[in-house]
Amino acid sequence: MSAKLTDIVAFLDSYLRITEVPDDPRALNGLQVESSGQVSKIAAAVDACVATIELAIDRKADLLLVHHGLFWGGAEPITGRNWERIGRLVRHDIAVYSAHLPLDCHPEVGNNAVLARALGLSDVQPFGEIGIQGGLELHRDELVDSLKGVLGVEPRLIATGPERVSRIGIVTGEAGSMIREAKHEGLDTFVSGEGPHHTYFDAEEWGINVVYAGHYATETVGVKALAECLEERFGIPWEFVDHPTGL
Repeated sequence: MSAKLTDIVAFLDSYLRITEVPDDPRALNGLQVESSGQVSKIAAAVDACVATIELAIDRKADLLLVHHGLFWGGAEPITGRNWERIGRLVRHDIAVYSAHLPLDCHPEVGNNAVLARALGLSDVQPFGEIGIQGGLELHRDELVDSLKGVLGVEPRLIATGPERVSRIGIVTGEAGSMIREAKHEGLDTFVSGEGPHHTYFDAEEWGINVVYAGHYATETVGVKALAECLEERFGIPWEFVDHPTGL
């Protein structure tokens, strides 16, 4: 089973609202590397890097679907590591499609929405520009255990809020700066991937629990959900190529 790359790109551009969701211009959301035009297998990954490109080659994929694309360093010569990446893709006829904030904030396959569903949040509402908030009644240690089960990592809990959790905000990736906003929204617990050192004191002094479950780990769920969506629509098999950073 295969599909035309142009058909997949047209669907993704519309489904993710690629041209409508504001993002860092370096994200270059959408098709980043073209191929000869047919897709018979998808490799989904958090990051486009030499390691995930090699994994895509090993899995005989011809589309690499990623959250973090190739061009975060801005315009650079296609030499050194840039050629190591681009050269491999061209030689093996692998296209690359990247979706950063359009994937974070998507209501169905977005990182935040998928994680909220996996944790069982109720009364789900938007939080900030891309996040999710909702209700969940349990002990904060149970929340950490649930995150561990969903993501397969050991989350870091800053236990400076109430022991019993009732209202949680989720913004995957690096969103420690949103602890203030979580407090202002009346949330007692905030889940993200990572944050800087000073956010410990933000959590402590504002009396809110913060759980950091890893930038990489919290952003594995969206690309998996998006790849599954493509399989359902186009009948193309997919595989997640895991290259965890531990961060």
